[in-house]
Amino acid sequence: MTGRSLALVLLPCLLWPAALSGQPEPSEKVTVTGTKSREALHDFVNSFAAPTKLIGKIARWEDGVCPLTVGLRPEATKFITKRVREVAALAGAPVNADKACAPNIEILFSTHPQTLLDNIREKYPQFLGYYDNSAQAEELAKVTRPIQAWYMTGTKDLQGSTVIDGKPVGPGVQFEGFGGAAHTFPNAHVAVVTGTRLGDGLRSTFYRVTIVVDPDRLVDYEIGALADYISLLALAQLNGLDTCQQLPSIVNMLAKACDKKTDALTQNDIGYLKGLYKMSPDKFLGVQRDQVAYQMEQNLTTAQEPVSDKK
Repeated sequence: MTGRSLALVLLPCLLWPAALSGQPEPSEKVTVTGTKSREALHDFVNSFAAPTKLIGKIARWEDGVCPLTVGLRPEATKFITKRVREVAALAGAPVNADKACAPNIEILFSTHPQTLLDNIREKYPQFLGYYDNSAQAEELAKVTRPIQAWYMTGTKDLQGSTVIDGKPVGPGVQFEGFGGAAHTFPNAHVAVVTGTRLGDGLRSTFYRVTIVVDPDRLVDYEIGALADYISLLALAQLNGLDTCQQLPSIVNMLAKACDKKTDALTQNDIGYLKGLYKMSPDKFLGVQRDQVAYQMEQNLTTAQEPVSDKK
């Protein structure tokens, strides 16, 4: 995909020069003790985690992330791309070390975001994610937030065979029924699974993430805060971005009517990402959420490192 084909608008200047030289490290420290705090973490995870529509599990990256930022001055695009890589490594997500890798995370700044998304929908509709019908596709293709992400996901089976969610997979599955009658399911595919009460062997993975950013609606925010917010969206599919989280989180930065603002990733955000990339991807949603909350509790109880490694 090229910047030209998506009609990106290159911004002539940025009003965030100080942020490009680095930001002070957040000093937040969190200690989690007691049942009430564990319940708060579970509530946080339950409100954060957005399961995939096809198999209802939490998706994460299995291929090395390769972010690309376009639409800003070179120093700003490099800053954001570098920050996404840093946060991915901190979270334990796979990172593609090849600087010439094919991008699977595209961060697109445009002063005409809906026009940009209309272009993507026309040329690359699969990039916008899974939908069941034309009404869902229409709703999915609307820009409603100043920073918004779309997730192209895939489903992997026990043998690592991947099918893109929502994409036709060929002739489908045929089988012979009673009396020799042939039956065809055109959108079905064969997957190798297991059968336990905790999981079935299927897992959801990110195949591509597209993030569209409208700088005209973000003039009051420094680039460091935007880079952290974008990094979280690039590594995790989230619910409730307009809901004010009760635990400190960078998503509160753009949440409506929220007085718990923060301009950097918090220990809760990093703890969630670490839990996400340690959980068992083939377990059912309830087990996955419990595992992420448990890992968050372990990380937050013992965490001594700062949540940011900006220099």
